[in-house]
Amino acid sequence: MLVEMTIRGLMIDPITSMPIVVLREPAGPRMLPIWVGVFEANAIALQIENVQTPRPMTHDLLRSVIENLSGTVERVVVCDLRENTFYAAIRLVTPAGPIEVDARPSDAIALALRAGAPIFVEERVIDSPEPSEAQPVPRSADVERLQRWLEGLSEDDLGKYKM
Repeated sequence: MLVEMTIRGLMIDPITSMPIVVLREPAGPRMLPIWVGVFEANAIALQIENVQTPRPMTHDLLRSVIENLSGTVERVVVCDLRENTFYAAIRLVTPAGPIEVDARPSDAIALALRAGAPIFVEERVIDSPEPSEAQPVPRSADVERLQRWLEGLSEDDLGKYKM
């Protein structure tokens, strides 16, 4: 089952010093932190903060190519978590029919923001007991501490960790 999520924030993990995109269920308590690379986090942050760059960034280019080929981004789905790696799919609607494209979640999220497309996560990925970062796996106590920290953040706190 797909669960629609929104971006709650983009911040630096205080344990690993890596950027995290925090997805949240709008009408519920569930959150999903996804550790991403610095460049991918920057692409997401630019769009969240509505920063216009003098030339198109990669995700702007991809959106333009899709639109110029008469396609639209219908949605993106974080669809799997295997061996501490998230997987995503970009669902495109084209004149030839729907197409699903494999993607990294950070790229899919950056494109969804630019295209105004919804972000979904497979429920089994949200509920997965597997640690969810691509960097060295912290101890179980660290994961639990991070989860409590994320749940306790206010909207004002999120602003302190902008990229």
